[in-house]
Amino acid sequence: MSESVRIGLLGCGNVGAAFVKLVNERATAIAERTGINLSIVKIAVRDAKADRGLGLPAGVVVTDVNAVVEDPNVDLIVEVMGGISPAREAITAALGKGKPVVTANKALLAETGAEMFGVADATGVDLLFEAAVAGGIPFIRPLRESLRGEPIARVMGIVNGTTNFILTKMTEEGADYGDVLREAQHLGFAEADPTADVEAYDAASKCAIIASIAFATDVRASDVHREGITTVTAADIAVARRLGYVIKLLAIAERTNGSKQLSVRVHPAMVPVTHPLASVREAYNAVFVEGAAVGSLMFYGRGAGGDPTASAVLGDVIDAAINLKKGTHATLGTFVRPTFTPIDDTTSEYLLSLEVVDQPGVLHAITGVFATHGVSIRAAEQVGIGENARLVFITHSAREASVHQCLADFAGLGVVKNADGFIRVVGR
Repeated sequence: MSESVRIGLLGCGNVGAAFVKLVNERATAIAERTGINLSIVKIAVRDAKADRGLGLPAGVVVTDVNAVVEDPNVDLIVEVMGGISPAREAITAALGKGKPVVTANKALLAETGAEMFGVADATGVDLLFEAAVAGGIPFIRPLRESLRGEPIARVMGIVNGTTNFILTKMTEEGADYGDVLREAQHLGFAEADPTADVEAYDAASKCAIIASIAFATDVRASDVHREGITTVTAADIAVARRLGYVIKLLAIAERTNGSKQLSVRVHPAMVPVTHPLASVREAYNAVFVEGAAVGSLMFYGRGAGGDPTASAVLGDVIDAAINLKKGTHATLGTFVRPTFTPIDDTTSEYLLSLEVVDQPGVLHAITGVFATHGVSIRAAEQVGIGENARLVFITHSAREASVHQCLADFAGLGVVKNADGFIRVVGR
């Protein structure tokens, strides 16, 4: 015999509408497999009169979020509104009433995740959020359950489909950033205001959530060093490609300083073409996990879109509904604030590209600067001659502050016209 779990939905945009359709299509199959009969009984939206093509009965759609949370006929809350407020207040209130919550709200969790997880544990109900990172890819659950006992060293991934689409087009077609951005907007891969994506705010929020779960720490979006892709040029991509690399926007969370600190950062990076992340194209996402015992794992799939994200939400809803009926919940444990390694203290290999005067003695002057700051060179080449002369270097692993000191000194050399090329090399 099936047990009924009645769902209150907060938000009914692309993800919310796709979720309603999935529940309607799969409720019977879910009941047969789990014994849980899911139904959506109330939905809060901004405009109750808008036609969403869902054929909802009268009285189901309301404009008052609290009316959904407070309704005694609602057993479980799904939040897909986004933003901090009123989502934070609604989730806290729902948990306080013993109602499990499933959310796709990366912005909220990246700022108040530890607080929300604590409330859920205190009230003994689930707060699940698979859809908040990497859309439909089942990644958070393996990270928080299957890998819970694994000493994870690093999590590195492509977690924003818009930027990956842009960089893929720039790489494969040699196009400029501005042209590809306009194409992405035309195709619906980028918003009219793409700032959250191209300046890496979206990826930074996801990086904070990943780091929190992977390392059982309270990491917030403001802790994440963030650089977007707006400064990546077609020339940068051409140089990387010629040297056997592709440029990707990576979210990286790793233990540093003998595992006593965390480095959390999002920035463009050159990835060797032999690395699994290099083959992730267009709007797809992938997350690469490195563990002490398990070795390397990669999770890959569609990282955005209504249907994939709604599928992740539904998976969480089924788990939360089953746990609710059993009187149990999935705990995340205690989160503590970590110590962070500043970006200047991180180490990496670097690609440096310098526009130079084409004359004798240039290379000697530049290598002298490298030597002064203890940065050694793994590879070097000259691209172009005369007015178009450019020197390209790949360093051995070096401290970031030392590389920036080199760049500052290059600017003072009369033989260097421009020292604007700087990209980290990751995954070699």
